[in-house]
Amino acid sequence: MGTLVQLGTPSGLLAKQERLFDLLREMQGVIVAYSGGTDSAYLAWAAHQVLGDRAIAITADSASIPASHKRDAEAFVRQFGIAHRYIETHEFENPEYSKNDANRCFHCKDELFTELDAYARDHGAPEIIYGVNKDDLGDYRPGQRAARLHLVKAPLVDADLTKAEIRDLSRLAGLPTWDRPAAACLSSRIPYGTPVTIENVKVVELGEEELKALGFRQFRTRFHGELVRIEVAREEMARALDPEMAARFSAIFRGLGFKYVTLDMDGYRQGSLNEVLREVGINA
Repeated sequence: MGTLVQLGTPSGLLAKQERLFDLLREMQGVIVAYSGGTDSAYLAWAAHQVLGDRAIAITADSASIPASHKRDAEAFVRQFGIAHRYIETHEFENPEYSKNDANRCFHCKDELFTELDAYARDHGAPEIIYGVNKDDLGDYRPGQRAARLHLVKAPLVDADLTKAEIRDLSRLAGLPTWDRPAAACLSSRIPYGTPVTIENVKVVELGEEELKALGFRQFRTRFHGELVRIEVAREEMARALDPEMAARFSAIFRGLGFKYVTLDMDGYRQGSLNEVLREVGINA
């Protein structure tokens, strides 16, 4: 399959993409752990460019993944003709996951990669890959430990690609995911120590769908029992602070069962619930 070339594209960026393509060619066939976000979508597209039908994107069918994200993931693979499957995961049945300590993400990814290992054995897929990028290495992400345990490869890291570069290459390739807001599983909205249940992540999902319907683009609904803490991007903060909008927030989230509705004055921060881990010295 062809190499993406576009006039004016920095040569170093294209060289990194060529490196990624070369890494994928060496694998012969892959399963892509595919959430539909910017990184995994670009990786699924790249694997399809290089390997065609020998690349399959697999999405976890889990309550921790918003239904809207699954719809977006399906639309993307249809648009680009990428082979796609769902696989059920059962992390909520694992008490080590549901107790929601600092290793929650490890147990989630361990469950996913265990299921992908089984699929790979049954279907003769030689490699499993996932969309962690170079920037992700600096945050607390215990899921990376699960990937190492299962020998899952990270070709975006091996190609030295950052998030910004993946967005640039996605845009050049015409991928609609190039500017998709950062996303994470719904369980990441629940503070460590508060049990993660299907019920509370569903409340989070409903709240975030309402925020999306109001036109907000980058946000999080942080679940704190009777209290909800809403984070929106700083460039959207003025709109969130409008008294009429504040009243709509209150109506939405009280309708979902929260007694107290708050707006975080520091705005959206990716992984803000990890801040407490840094305070006590827990690192990846």
